[in-house]
Amino acid sequence: MKRLNSLRTAGLTAALFAVSALTGSVRGDWPQWRGPAFNGSAPAGSLPATISAENQVWRTPLPGRAGSTPIVWGDNIFLTSPNEAKNLSVVCLNRQTGSQRWAFDTGVPDKEKSRNNLCAPTPVTDGQTVFALFGSGDLVALHVSGRQVWRRSLHKDFGRFAVMWIYGSSPLLFEGKLYVQVFQRDEMPADYPLFDGKPARESFLLCLDPKTGETLWKHVRTTDSTKESHESYATPVPYAGKNGTEIVVVGGDHVSGHSPKDGSEIWRARLYEKRDDWYRIVTSAVTQDDLIYASGPKGQPVVAFKQGGHGDVTATHKAWEFKDSPTDWATPLVMDGKLFVLDGGKRVLSRLDPKTGAVKWTGKLEVPDSIWSSPHGGDGKIYLRSESGAVLVCSAGDEFKILSRYQLPPDEAPCFGSVALSHGQVFVRSAKALYCFGAK
Repeated sequence: MKRLNSLRTAGLTAALFAVSALTGSVRGDWPQWRGPAFNGSAPAGSLPATISAENQVWRTPLPGRAGSTPIVWGDNIFLTSPNEAKNLSVVCLNRQTGSQRWAFDTGVPDKEKSRNNLCAPTPVTDGQTVFALFGSGDLVALHVSGRQVWRRSLHKDFGRFAVMWIYGSSPLLFEGKLYVQVFQRDEMPADYPLFDGKPARESFLLCLDPKTGETLWKHVRTTDSTKESHESYATPVPYAGKNGTEIVVVGGDHVSGHSPKDGSEIWRARLYEKRDDWYRIVTSAVTQDDLIYASGPKGQPVVAFKQGGHGDVTATHKAWEFKDSPTDWATPLVMDGKLFVLDGGKRVLSRLDPKTGAVKWTGKLEVPDSIWSSPHGGDGKIYLRSESGAVLVCSAGDEFKILSRYQLPPDEAPCFGSVALSHGQVFVRSAKALYCFGAK
């Protein structure tokens, strides 16, 4: 009971997860892209202050690169990857040794465009079933033993996703429902990676029965955005507040909260005044106590909105905005009552007061290339990884400090996905391997 109460005091989002059926927070698991509290933070677990060859537990070669993040439940690690045949696959590894337990081949060929491929979405698990979504629209549910439970083609049901740099939103598993966000261009140009000749498109939030894959509801979400600005790579997150439980989504120039019962929109807010045809959004929302944070792209601010609103709350519920070093593609980190924002292009990390947006400190990360990963943290430490494979550990304390810097082999670049933090270990993926650092 003391453990549960301590999680509740950490904020409403952490409380949501502590009482959720899928919670792995007490176990130290990392069941989905943003971790057990949906905000990039891990529960206490003696995470290492340094990443080095000395505390490397194992290295396992992988058949292909991907931007997805590994997830962990108990002694199982699940990840998506192109396999040796260049097909999309789900792989299960032994957390203790890194050895492969099984691999599931979808039979669907991978496709690449620029830095992305069809293995961008991160899978999610409740410890019994693993749900993996690919940019091809293929959604597969696998028993933790590797046996297929069900499979569905969202492209077949709803049309190919109209996303310029290949679809990358991860599914959300929460309180017995599986949510998939598809925010896409309302017409599909012929040069899009998965053009199917059908120009009309809807952006929608989909809710599925995780036991069967059947649709429970589909909510069409309209906005006044244009062209690529309809597109979003963000992942839905749950939030509990005055309106009850909400599913918060970001895309189409807006952030909005939706009912988990039917997807109906409770509130929405525009993130920035400027309109642009090419303002696709990459970052997901995060929450802390009574505030919901969402980020605009390409130099637009990180904005905090007060919870509990109805209808258009752009003017009435905006609490503050952060413009100095905002994020384009890295989702902010909420940890121990603190808010951290990474500008991955400028390689600048900032700590903000989550209530006011006041800057507590800002520091240069001093790496020569972009950081595409989102910051994840635990035990007072923040973990980042640059495109060339520089792994950084920063202090989450009262002053900016780099605690550790470690370079993965140069021939294993590029590195895009975020690290996973679980059971006192740090899991780092390169283009050729998965690494485990920390306690053995």
